[in-house]
Amino acid sequence: MMNWNQLISNRRLGQEHRHPERHDDRTEFKRDYDRLIFSAPFRRMQNKTQVFPLPGSVFVHNRLTHSLEVASVGMSLGNDVSQHILSKKGDSIGPLFAEIGQIVATACLAHDMGNPPFGHSGEKAIQTFFTEGKGAYLKEKVSEDFWNDITHFEGNANAFRLLTHQFCGRRPGGFVMTYSSLASIVKYPFSSALAGKKGKFGFFCSEAPTYQRIADEMGIICLSEPGQPLRYARHPLVYLVEAADDICYEIMDLEDAHKLKILSVDETSRLMLNFFDETTQQKIMQRIACEQLTDDNEKIQYLRACVIGKLENECARTFLEHEDEILQGRFTGSLIDHIAPLQREAYKHCTLISKEQIYMSKPVLDVELSGYRIMATLMELMIEAIEHPERYYSRQLIGRVSSQYDIESADLETRLMAVIDYISGMTDVYALDVYQKICGISLPII
Repeated sequence: MMNWNQLISNRRLGQEHRHPERHDDRTEFKRDYDRLIFSAPFRRMQNKTQVFPLPGSVFVHNRLTHSLEVASVGMSLGNDVSQHILSKKGDSIGPLFAEIGQIVATACLAHDMGNPPFGHSGEKAIQTFFTEGKGAYLKEKVSEDFWNDITHFEGNANAFRLLTHQFCGRRPGGFVMTYSSLASIVKYPFSSALAGKKGKFGFFCSEAPTYQRIADEMGIICLSEPGQPLRYARHPLVYLVEAADDICYEIMDLEDAHKLKILSVDETSRLMLNFFDETTQQKIMQRIACEQLTDDNEKIQYLRACVIGKLENECARTFLEHEDEILQGRFTGSLIDHIAPLQREAYKHCTLISKEQIYMSKPVLDVELSGYRIMATLMELMIEAIEHPERYYSRQLIGRVSSQYDIESADLETRLMAVIDYISGMTDVYALDVYQKICGISLPII
């Protein structure tokens, strides 16, 4: 069984043997949070698609606003769980345990930082360049582990790489985060060889030793046999990060769909009221009348707040009920899968509506189609450039890439990963701009 006192570690990756001076009262986990908030990769999420096209006249969520909301719910989940466990176990739990709300909030901020432009279609464009596109010939030139990584390219694994990898000119350990913050973002703690049909995994082969060191240090249960692909149980706080994400993306997508008139106010209200029994529904509607919320957007916002509050309470309760299973590495599925039947069925119904009416809506499909073409073209041109750097056009393309990426390495796998790092780190707007310029569609205005 995993041990909370070992799982909550403020040891820093890359500074394990250093004790730097402190000039304020922030905890190490609060420093992690602040470090992310002020970082360029976090800021770039403002221009990365969440689900709907980036805002025109109607503001909808992007990766940045989504991550901030997930962090808020994650903080509440972590605080609720820590208070109950501390009241139950008392002095047997170390002083750092009280900070799990901060740790979860930090991991929530980081959970989408590795996502490429254009969301899921961006991931697919990177994967299929190698499996279906012109990059298929590279299979014979790279290792099997590396091929598994790039053909299953995944935003979660890329987030861990972004936070831990020593890119050119950066300090050892990437962002130099605490072990607990880093482990809490790894939703799929296994290598790409175990990605399966869903294509999910937690770390690229280049970062596998880093995750292994962090996991072993904190006593996370290793599930793989010697000589087999690396696989661990989840760090328990991953379940809280996942729950915060599940709550926010499902419920906030409904609100955005209402704003964009994909769902009517009556449809959206019914979906949200389904999370409550009839007595509670009546109380909610009476409160809306009492508060004189006559504006449709205000009604939906109030219902959304009620639903998020209910789901947060349910997920915290579920975590506490299954704490022993989680610490033993035996818990399966997500917390949402195990909440009370009423809320679970309401959530499933929202998921079904989202798939049928939101994710297949014309605005969403248009972004996915355009984003896929942009990303596929950038991959094709940049990979060709690193394969033939002696060509004139190749030199021009390589010259656009920041020096932080080791794009001129003598090692092919390093060059390939540098291209993926470069393209996946782009915002939607920047990817479109680069695409238009290098394809001759637009010229820079001087």
